[in-house]
Amino acid sequence: MNVISLPRHFNNHFAAAKNKVAWLEQLDLPLLLSALVLMGLGLVMVASSSISIADRQSAEPLYFFWRQAGYSLAGILAALVVFKIPLKYVQKSGPALIVLSMLLLLMVLIPGLGREVNGSIRWLNLGVISLQVSEFVKLATVIYLAGYLVRHNDEVRTHLGGFLRPLVLIFIISMLLILEPDFGAVAVIAMTAMGMLWLGGASFFQFVFLLLTMTAVMSLVAISSPYRMERLTTFLNPWADPFNGGFQLTQALIAFGRGEWFGVGLGASVQKLFYLPEAHTDFVFAVLAEELGLFSVLFVIALFSFIVIRSLMIGRRAEKRDRPFTAFIAYGLGIWLGLQVFINIGVNMGVLPTKGLTLPLMSYGGSSLIIMCIVIALLLRADFETQQDDRASKNRRMVTGAKSW
Repeated sequence: MNVISLPRHFNNHFAAAKNKVAWLEQLDLPLLLSALVLMGLGLVMVASSSISIADRQSAEPLYFFWRQAGYSLAGILAALVVFKIPLKYVQKSGPALIVLSMLLLLMVLIPGLGREVNGSIRWLNLGVISLQVSEFVKLATVIYLAGYLVRHNDEVRTHLGGFLRPLVLIFIISMLLILEPDFGAVAVIAMTAMGMLWLGGASFFQFVFLLLTMTAVMSLVAISSPYRMERLTTFLNPWADPFNGGFQLTQALIAFGRGEWFGVGLGASVQKLFYLPEAHTDFVFAVLAEELGLFSVLFVIALFSFIVIRSLMIGRRAEKRDRPFTAFIAYGLGIWLGLQVFINIGVNMGVLPTKGLTLPLMSYGGSSLIIMCIVIALLLRADFETQQDDRASKNRRMVTGAKSW
């Protein structure tokens, strides 16, 4: 009996291993590996850029590194869970997520629940951890808009009302974010919504109307606040006031200048030694430029560009397979990721005013890192389901061809 059961035992293991290999082959491995490389590099740079401030604040030089490592693990676990969820269920969750987003934004503004950091109340105190609500809001907005464009695509294309209805929700969310204040999140959400509506078929005149309206609203918001006006004017010439309003930008530019081609060496940054504020969060890219040089900067930009282009390719392929929600969510996530990377790098290089936006997958912060891991999981799921459709179509063609033969 043992002689007979032994081959079956090996066959079962062989079949299981074969299924695992087949499942891995269905993943977009270049996309996954690009995200993991950015996460790993971000972990290294968080450790390097935060040693001084961590030692001063907690007497533990690797305090932020260990926390970021924990966030990375939590993000990977969250991504594994999200990847297992079919996108049809994600689509149904859109309205509930957008309502939850507005409730969380209201809770942040309640004294005692919202936590203030550097003059902004952007974090919801959950006891053990703090949630940066704007990161969740960005994800919820993309999911909701993708579902809305599927349900009301004809109205968006032909009627002004169908075009304006989701913008009312975006306007309410933007006003709540401005009260925190979080102008950077407003800019990302507004521009992502514009891009998704354009890809959803909004007419040229509707798009121009939206663009002009958004520009007018953002201009009024900027003009109405003295500190925002100071940021806008300072970035144009940070050297005019290098020890006050232009301090962050000048220190970031010095970091880029010191890095030259190959950098001063990992851990050898001078700017992170209490010269460059928020070195491990908003300005981690400047520290990377100083320590690892221009080639590493170009490498990071290439990885981000690849992920964004891959997202748009996934969306395009899903659109051809008549999977509109899959297409719109891939488009939306790609636009959001690309915008946030562009703004963060632009701020670090002094070509944009400071916004307080993290560099996805790399900057220190649990909320941002976990949400971005979920974004990558959704993109992998979108590609996975589209590939399943491709294989099903191929099998149907083979069966039909065999029958006709």
